[in-house]
Amino acid sequence: MAKKRVMVPAENIDLSAVKYQQEEIKAPHLTGFFLKLFVWIVEVPIIGSLIISVLKKQNKLTQLLRNTVIPEGPMFKPEFPPQEPETGVVVMDEDGKPEDRVGVALKCLPNYDPATCLSGEASLSFRYWKIRDYAYAYRSKIATPSMVAEHIISALEEFSNKKPPQPLLLSFDAKELRNQAAASTKRFEEGNPISILDGIFVAIKDDIDCCPHLSKGGTTWVHEVRTVRRDAVCVSKLRSCGVIFIGKANMHEMGMGTTGNNPNYGTTRNPHAPDRYTGGSSSGPAAIVASGLCSAALGTDGGGSIRIPSSLCGVVGFKTTYGRTDIGGALCDSGTVEIIGPIASTVEDVILVYSAILGASLADRICLKPSPPSVPDLSLYESLNVLGSLRLGKYTEWFNDVQSTDISDKCEDVLNLLSKNHGCEIVEIVIPELHEMRTAHLVSIGSECVSSLSPDCEDGNGVKLTYDTRTSMALFRSFSASDYVTAQCFRRRIMYHHMEIFKKVDVIVTPTTGMTAPKIPPSALKDGETDMQVTAFLMQFIIAANLLGLPAISVPVGYDKQGLPIGLQLIGRPWGEASILRLASAIEELCVKSKKRPASYFDVLKSN
Repeated sequence: MAKKRVMVPAENIDLSAVKYQQEEIKAPHLTGFFLKLFVWIVEVPIIGSLIISVLKKQNKLTQLLRNTVIPEGPMFKPEFPPQEPETGVVVMDEDGKPEDRVGVALKCLPNYDPATCLSGEASLSFRYWKIRDYAYAYRSKIATPSMVAEHIISALEEFSNKKPPQPLLLSFDAKELRNQAAASTKRFEEGNPISILDGIFVAIKDDIDCCPHLSKGGTTWVHEVRTVRRDAVCVSKLRSCGVIFIGKANMHEMGMGTTGNNPNYGTTRNPHAPDRYTGGSSSGPAAIVASGLCSAALGTDGGGSIRIPSSLCGVVGFKTTYGRTDIGGALCDSGTVEIIGPIASTVEDVILVYSAILGASLADRICLKPSPPSVPDLSLYESLNVLGSLRLGKYTEWFNDVQSTDISDKCEDVLNLLSKNHGCEIVEIVIPELHEMRTAHLVSIGSECVSSLSPDCEDGNGVKLTYDTRTSMALFRSFSASDYVTAQCFRRRIMYHHMEIFKKVDVIVTPTTGMTAPKIPPSALKDGETDMQVTAFLMQFIIAANLLGLPAISVPVGYDKQGLPIGLQLIGRPWGEASILRLASAIEELCVKSKKRPASYFDVLKSN
């Protein structure tokens, strides 16, 4: 008979007695024939349940979910205590026009010198074109949106001819793109651009609605059972700012993976190393931005799906507080861990896109009571003083639990620079119950996936999913109603721990991922793969932001010895987007000279 574990109330935990434990994942790494065989077995009634049960016991899931007494009640979606207002910020009107908010955000950015920016700074080996570079080029008639559109179309044609196929986009219409670009070009010719985002090219992840494209979610069938009648709320806001949408970006099927592997359409390759994964599930959005084809992209993040690929591809990925952006019109719009957020090559571009899409839904305003949205005022000298007052929380044993010390060393170097250059204080913290946090997230996101997909699976579409998705679904179906409630009780405990930490620090700092971009096994391209060890490394640090709904951002800080990008993650207080954006901007400035041009890069602004 299993021994019952009785937990003490969260507020009674002795932090000095907490011992860090490395995560041990016991699951086979499977590709090709063996993956297909494994899926066939686990989908067989009784036998499959026994195998899943053994795997859950080996990974201590059963003990946590079935044999644990938790004194706290469940928290079925994030509940935040009232927060102190941030300093040095400009408050946004979430009920106002998106283009007006973008105009306000623009005034908060540092001074822009077009001569230096467009000619290239001699001290920099590589720099991405920013949204303000495109806007200046359009306004000064150096380029037009139509010219850039033609460069993008040519680059995408070049990409589509690669062997094996590695599509960045799952839905693309050159005629539609030219029409959008022509309309924007006309607005510039008439001297009436809508906003700084007018004529800016943006990709949309394939699980977010964007007319006239279908939303497949990376599958071969979702578009057959779900029609797209209008833009998602976030897409509609960008469209009203004059944004040009290039199409629907590739992704890990249904967002249920961290690598970006997609046997249905081909796996997107990392722009820094084509033999390696981009990370997922927002694989296409991150790769498109890193390749220079788009200034920004929209992704979804339910388990690091924006931050992981952004880190692995060397770009900026921003996860807002849960409910800060309206997720209506996404395939995952009924979950409690997901958000829609921007991916861009620079922090200032993230700020501009974020200012356009922010705004909670009516339902979230009622139940979450969000603080007013704001962006950091980076134009003020006082911004440096605000930086100097920030306390950064670091759980050293967790921070250093990475596959290669290249990652922790590079992230540590940046923290030292923040301390030296800006006076940020590094505070040692302890985060209890990390294993419980991972388990609670797994059960939460897994149960919500099953709830969303069950009707379609019952209709016979389940067998059309890829083998790794079906493996995940077999595990997710094994979670019971009591498992889900237990996970939500853990959520309340983990929220308590983090709110106590935020009484001592302003931001929690970690590497974004526990490894840099993993190699793509050739045997995984046709039928996919399941590798829980890789998944664990990629998700090592990202789960708190999803389970608890906290804002988080991944900022590129350098490269490992193989030249693969490394990201630093900043996790903020609830509704504290402005604070982590300010810190991210400072980090970006400290690391700007180390930026490397990706192996796969297209200069679509100056292309001949």
